[in-house]
Amino acid sequence: MNAVSLLTKLLKFRSITPDDGGAFDFICEFMDDFSATRVDENGVKNLILTKKFSENGVHLAFGGHIDVVPPGEGWESEPFSPLLKDGYIYARGAQDMKSGVAAFLCACKNIKNFNGKISIILTSDEEGDAIFGTKTALKFMQKNGDLPDFAVVAEPTSDAVFGDTIKVGRRGSINGVLTIKGVQGHVAYPQKCVNPAHQLAQILPKFASFSLDNGSEFFDKSQIIITDIRGGIEVCNVTPSEVRIMFNVRNSNLTSIDDLDAYIRNLCKGLEISLNLKQSSKPFLTNKNSLVVKNLAKSVSEVLNISPELNTKGGTSDARYFAEFGVEVAEFGVINDRIHAVNERVKEQEVSDLCAIFEKFLAKF
Repeated sequence: MNAVSLLTKLLKFRSITPDDGGAFDFICEFMDDFSATRVDENGVKNLILTKKFSENGVHLAFGGHIDVVPPGEGWESEPFSPLLKDGYIYARGAQDMKSGVAAFLCACKNIKNFNGKISIILTSDEEGDAIFGTKTALKFMQKNGDLPDFAVVAEPTSDAVFGDTIKVGRRGSINGVLTIKGVQGHVAYPQKCVNPAHQLAQILPKFASFSLDNGSEFFDKSQIIITDIRGGIEVCNVTPSEVRIMFNVRNSNLTSIDDLDAYIRNLCKGLEISLNLKQSSKPFLTNKNSLVVKNLAKSVSEVLNISPELNTKGGTSDARYFAEFGVEVAEFGVINDRIHAVNERVKEQEVSDLCAIFEKFLAKF
């Protein structure tokens, strides 16, 4: 079975987070030469497939998710009945990320030898809270002294052309709520009020879009991006008692949550405030000279005859968990232009080429 055929089968499973829709049973049958271990937790299904090809060598892991977001309305075809049309496959999960799963599974079936051991980690909860998915599987592997040396995650990383991007890290994400407290009063007597809206106006130039660092080779600047401002009782003759500002910082590895906390508190010195910060994901960066990055880049170049750019753009992914456990990880997959959208689709040729790239990648270890 080739990668395109396998993908069309995987797309038929209604695997909406956190359900695998029966896909894991099918995958276990398909990968019958790999040993299978289930590590389910809190309603999330996780599957670890392992095969030792040789006693020595590296331990390489693949990280993937079988779950998809709900399809939504307005599709031109049934979202879980793959439609092959004009060289594309239309279905929910075609790009994100059943194409990557199908390509890597087929690559593992096609190779004859590998210098070491391969572990395939699949979860049913990457699109949801992602708390009891890949992280749970890695905890299990760590407990058994079996963490991988390297990992590849087949998220759809390509931008304009298939193969143009390999992600070697991801920015972190910090959500924040800053409340500036004042004293409500009559607008005609501003001297008797403490107006938090006016206090906000004084600090706003050093808050909105402020860069906390200058970025680096692989990271954009860490900027404070305001998402919401609220205050007052929606009348014109009463000043607000407080103003609440919600914001997010996609932070590089040059700025921590502690740095952000210190900056805001210093900026608001003399004001009565409350500040709540929550890091939903931490930034990470894999060395560009790591074996996993170099081997992946060479494989892309050999199959597609292009040199992929290394960057850290985009949102979060389960690659962050591999980094958290000290595993050097890189991400590579098909074009990302319709993920989570109506009429999600992927080119058949991209799926076939991705499988070929993974085969060359595995051979380089």
